[in-house]
Amino acid sequence: MARARGAVRGFWSDFRDFINRGNVVDLAVAVILGAAFTRVVDSIVTLVTSAILQPVLDAAGIDNIRNWPLGDFIVAVINFLLIALVIYLIVQALERFKRKQDVEVPAPDPVATQQRLADAIDRLTAALNSRQL
Repeated sequence: MARARGAVRGFWSDFRDFINRGNVVDLAVAVILGAAFTRVVDSIVTLVTSAILQPVLDAAGIDNIRNWPLGDFIVAVINFLLIALVIYLIVQALERFKRKQDVEVPAPDPVATQQRLADAIDRLTAALNSRQL
């Protein structure tokens, strides 16, 4: 009986250690954010499909692509391409935003930095000489 309790305690202790690892928590957060992001991308793809693709299909006289022999495959490819395009555009916008933030922080002037360093060394030397160290 005591051996069984020890095994159960060991199991729960190991399970707690597993859950408390950083990578498990990070993975859980990533999955939750991925699910939320999926809804955003799906809504954009639905908007693009209904606003752009459907009028083109209607003008071509195509009622439903899914009824074609490879219709489901074609729809899956179109959805994949639209999702990839939306994700690409979002990533590009984020990269542009990040580059804009990086540009706003001006790099320090190396000459001015060297001059300040030389002035600090001169002051330190003068202070040491005045104390005769």
